Amino acid sequence: MASNDSVIGAGGLGAGQNALGGDNYLSHGHGLRSWLLTLDHKRIGVMYLVSILASFFLGGIFALLIRTKLLIPGSSALMDANTYNQMFTLHGAVMIFLFIIPGIPAALGNFVLPLMLGAKDVAFPRLNLASYYMWVAGALLALLSIATGAVDTGWTFYTPYSTTTNTSVITMVAGVFVLGFSSIFTGLNFVVSIHKLRPEGMSWFRMPLFLWGLYGTAIIQIMATPVLGITLLLLIAERALGVGIFDPSLGGDPILFQHFFWFYSHPAVYIMILPAMGVISELVSVFSRKHIFGYTFIALSSIAIAVISFLVWGHHMFVAGQSNLASMIFSALTFMVAIPSAVKVFNWVATMYKGSIWLATPMLYVLSFLFLFGIGGLTGLFLGALAVDVHLHDTYFVVAHFHYVMFGGTVIAFLGGLHYWWPKMFGRMYSELWGRVGALLVFVGFNTTFFTQFVMGSHGAPRRSYHYLPEFQSYHQLSTIGSYLLGVGLLVVAVNLVHALFRGRPAPANPWGGATLEWRTSSPPPHDNFAATPVAGDPYDVEAWAFDRQLGGFVPRAGGSVS
Repeated sequence: MASNDSVIGAGGLGAGQNALGGDNYLSHGHGLRSWLLTLDHKRIGVMYLVSILASFFLGGIFALLIRTKLLIPGSSALMDANTYNQMFTLHGAVMIFLFIIPGIPAALGNFVLPLMLGAKDVAFPRLNLASYYMWVAGALLALLSIATGAVDTGWTFYTPYSTTTNTSVITMVAGVFVLGFSSIFTGLNFVVSIHKLRPEGMSWFRMPLFLWGLYGTAIIQIMATPVLGITLLLLIAERALGVGIFDPSLGGDPILFQHFFWFYSHPAVYIMILPAMGVISELVSVFSRKHIFGYTFIALSSIAIAVISFLVWGHHMFVAGQSNLASMIFSALTFMVAIPSAVKVFNWVATMYKGSIWLATPMLYVLSFLFLFGIGGLTGLFLGALAVDVHLHDTYFVVAHFHYVMFGGTVIAFLGGLHYWWPKMFGRMYSELWGRVGALLVFVGFNTTFFTQFVMGSHGAPRRSYHYLPEFQSYHQLSTIGSYLLGVGLLVVAVNLVHALFRGRPAPANPWGGATLEWRTSSPPPHDNFAATPVAGDPYDVEAWAFDRQLGGFVPRAGGSVS
């Protein structure tokens, strides 16, 4: 990435500066109390990051235990059937409610959003801290439920089983209810921040696409999460007070629960994936060294996805007894949501076309995302087709599709964004070699784990099964080997990033040549982010930055548009 073009010297915009030796948000204030009571969005983002990664580790342990149990059909050496039900329930609940939903918005979004806006903080710093502690309270309630009789209902808490099982449903559901408040607080903060804190020069259509992704996500969080909260309160009331709402033995309707739950939970899929798409939009421009292609279409497609996501919940209920007309309408709407997603993919590929592709670690995650999310999206079309879904419903095909979208989409983009902003967050560069090794292992391990499940599911293998037919053993064994490889890959990623904290070389202000505002401050940023509010330019004018060998980072090109 070296360049012979003339560049402005190290003083230009602080492009070559590193704040590790001076005052920065990490050294501003000392002691645990300064972190626990901080109002700095960057520290709150880091606390979120540590917390959700701990949840990811816990959910991953549950997943590995499940896969290990499935190595041998009929074996009960590792766990009995009840424990197995609890394991896959906890894996799903922890991964979705404690990791994937808050992951990119709460951790990366909290850190990056004000920097991208050239602001000192989010609009409501105290509400931001409150949202973190609401997350902690919800997580502690969920962990308490594990200690007092782990839930075995599946992460969807389907009635009537969830109203009759003797496990700690009330405690787990109360935890998810509290987590919902954290999600709503974060969404409100982001909407107001984007509306009110944009700097001079940043109109709506000169805003980084990551902010468009967070904005669409925040709308869904604010509008859909209360529906889940009310539903879970009704479930608690039915269990605690015997009120007949969902349980047919009490005069309730279990299908009503499914309508309420999926009215939230399908938009929740886009709470997970829209920020991921925003991350990919940032990375694909920077590492293709090209202006993003079709900016307006990508931005508006985020809002289109947010709107359509509220209209497709019924495709989870094709076999639940709803009318043929309702199923046809939901099927058509399901196909419709593919259009704005395809718009994004087309524009990302067009951005890379004839670009100067830089295969740094974040770009490897971009390429992984395009491949894996493409498979996840295309297999969703099979599940959206009525006749095919009847055969594939509740099989391993659904498990594979879900993981290709959630892990292959959201988690892969999270890892890409984490590697991209890591130097900015902590002022240290990680090993590119081990970063690439980790990305490769994750990609191979993931595909080995879940692609085999598409084959199993198409042959009719039911999901969530403690026992399975011997004909599926080879598929389960290959899938389990893949899960171990995936675990090794994630371990390599973790070790590489942690090692960078202590031994990584100091990061320049702009190691990647990004044109958004966060790269105009030091790495790591000072407590107040910017000495003066910067003037925003084109967030994708990456050609205005040139590589400086001496600084090991990018600086404004002489005569360029960066000021």
